[in-house]
Amino acid sequence: MSAYRIRTGDTLSGIAQRYGTSVSALMGSNPSITNKNLIYAGRTLNVPGSRDEFSSGRPGGATRPSSSQPSRPSTPSPAQGPSSPAPAGSSKPLDLARQYLGWNARDLKVPGNAVGRAMQDWVPNNVNCANFVSGTLIASGQIRANQGSAGVYALMGNLDRDSNFRRVSLSQARPGDVVSMRTPGGQHVVLFAGWKDGRPLFIGSNNVNPDGSQKISYSQMRYPIMAIHQHRG
Repeated sequence: MSAYRIRTGDTLSGIAQRYGTSVSALMGSNPSITNKNLIYAGRTLNVPGSRDEFSSGRPGGATRPSSSQPSRPSTPSPAQGPSSPAPAGSSKPLDLARQYLGWNARDLKVPGNAVGRAMQDWVPNNVNCANFVSGTLIASGQIRANQGSAGVYALMGNLDRDSNFRRVSLSQARPGDVVSMRTPGGQHVVLFAGWKDGRPLFIGSNNVNPDGSQKISYSQMRYPIMAIHQHRG
């Protein structure tokens, strides 16, 4: 999910064509737009990509599991996912994320699921990274419901404005910190899960399913880090 500032003369169809998406996807990513023929110059538009910008096929991406996994395991296990973590401490958002290892992002959005209730239902199944991280932060009580976002930049801005969070370096990162990254075509956001083999380990909603949709999994990515937000509590 990236952000685009609307210019005079822009149309939704033109923006959709430029970014390789559709008008319906743009409207779904921007609920305030109710008329596809009416947009305003100067406003910021959330632009969904064909998928989040994390892919197991890129250098530094997670390794896709060789065996198929159930879309919704009855007992999620920390051993699921592309790699098993070294002991990484504990935090409320991280503990919540670990509960859903191996779950498809779409399967989280069900009644009775605290993280799923906090996620936005309209978000496509291939761009849930910020939606999932927001859900873990809301369900753990670290942010309010209106501070969550399906966009990486919007979530970064909300955390910057929250006095309970501060920006830290990777060397200062603690389990559960929110890590926002710049990717070749956009952004990705995950939770810091500790260190494994001398490299940072992350957990989040990643594009590891064969159809490009997302599953909660561990990953070790080497994309440039834009921000690491740490809760002061």
